[in-house]
Amino acid sequence: MSHLSEYDPEIAGAIENEINRQRNGLEMIASENFVSRAVLEAMGTPLTNKYSEGYPGKRYYGGNQWIDVVENFARERLKQLFGAQHANVQSHSGSTANMEAYFTLANLGDTIMAMNLAHGGHLTHGSSVNFSGKFYRFIPYGVRQDTHRIDMDAVRALAKAEKPKVILAGYTAYPREIDFKAFKEIADEVGAAFMVDMAHIAGLIAAKVHPSPIPYADIVTTTTHKTLRGPRGAAILCKAQWAEKLDKAVMPGMQGGPLEHVIAAKAVAFKEALEPSFVDYAKNIVFNAKALATSLIDEGITLVSGGTDNHLILLDLTNTGVTGKQAEVALDSVGIYTNKNMIPYDPRKPFDPSGLRIGTPALTTRGFDKDDMREIGVLIAQVVKNYGNETVYEGVRRKVKELTEAHPLYPGLTVL
Repeated sequence: MSHLSEYDPEIAGAIENEINRQRNGLEMIASENFVSRAVLEAMGTPLTNKYSEGYPGKRYYGGNQWIDVVENFARERLKQLFGAQHANVQSHSGSTANMEAYFTLANLGDTIMAMNLAHGGHLTHGSSVNFSGKFYRFIPYGVRQDTHRIDMDAVRALAKAEKPKVILAGYTAYPREIDFKAFKEIADEVGAAFMVDMAHIAGLIAAKVHPSPIPYADIVTTTTHKTLRGPRGAAILCKAQWAEKLDKAVMPGMQGGPLEHVIAAKAVAFKEALEPSFVDYAKNIVFNAKALATSLIDEGITLVSGGTDNHLILLDLTNTGVTGKQAEVALDSVGIYTNKNMIPYDPRKPFDPSGLRIGTPALTTRGFDKDDMREIGVLIAQVVKNYGNETVYEGVRRKVKELTEAHPLYPGLTVL
C-alpha cells in the first residue's frame, strides 16, 4: 500500500492509526470482528472497477465472465455452508438485506411482527425513524420483565390478535438462543411468512453452535462481518419458492451494481467458514462469552437474563450508579471498546441508557481464551466500580497492554 502513503499521507496515516488502535485495544463490540489477510486482499482488488448489474449469466454489461465465476463461488459456498436452497450475495448491508426481504414477503403498509427495539431488536425491525417503520406497520414483541427471555406464549397471542403478514425473529442484543421451530409454528398458525435476521449469530449457526433457522424460515438475512468473520456486507438465503422474487427485490428493486470486490471477499470468508477450524472457533466464542459472563457476575455486575447462550453479554449497570454511556467512555479511555445499549424496560434514553453490550468474536479471533476472558471481566468491573479513578484506570491500561501484546493482530501489516 506504499502508493497510498505516497499520494495521500493523511488518509494513510489515519488508516495506520486505526490499525494500531485495533492492535492495542480489546475489541469487545459484539458486532465486530477481524477478517483474515486473505479477505483483506480480496477486497483490495481491481474487481472494484467492474460494473456487473444483474446476475451471473444475465448481466446488463459485457465483460463479466470472471465476475460471474467469483459470484457463483460465493453463492454456492454460502448455500453449502447453511444448507440453503437459494442464496443472493449482492446486498450491501444488513439494512438493505432486510429491506429486500420485506419487499419480497410483504406489500407496503402490511403488518410485520418483530422484536421490540428496546428489548434487543434492530433499527430495521420497525423503528419509526427508519424506512422499516415508515413503510410497514410493525407490531413489537418483547421479553418477560422477570426473565428477560422471549415468551413464546405471548408471541402467539399477539400474532393471533394482529394477524401479521410477516413474523421476524432476530436481534442485536438478545443473549439467548432463539426457538426458530416455535416461531415457525406460530407463523403457520396465523398464515404469516417467517423471516429471520441472523446477522449476529450467523457464524454460530454455520458451525452448528446455535440452532439453524434454515429448515423453518422463508427468508433469512445476515450480515457477513460479525460472527461469520467476513467483509462488511450482507447476504440473503431463502427457500426455492421465493428465489425469483427475492432476486428481483435486490436488483432492480433495491440496488444497482453489486460490489464485486466485496463479493469476492465474501466468497473467501465462506470458504474459511467451511473449514473444520471454524467450528472450533465458533465453539470458543461461546465458551469465552460464558467465562466472561461468569467473571462479571462474580464481580457483582448484573447481566440481563443472568448470562448468555451465544457471543454477546448485556450488562445492566443500574445498581452501579454508572450509565451505559459513562461506562463506554471510561472503558474507551483504557482501551476496552464496547457500546452503550438499552436494557429491557430501561427507564433511561437510548443515547444514555442503563446497559452496556459486549461480545467475544473479535478477541476469540485473536486467540484469547477463557482465562483471558475471566481477567477481562475483572478489568471491566474495576473500571465500572471505580468510575473516574485515574489510578485504577492506569492499572487497567497496563493489563490491557499485556493482553494485546500476548495476542498480536495483523503482524507486519502497514500502509506507511
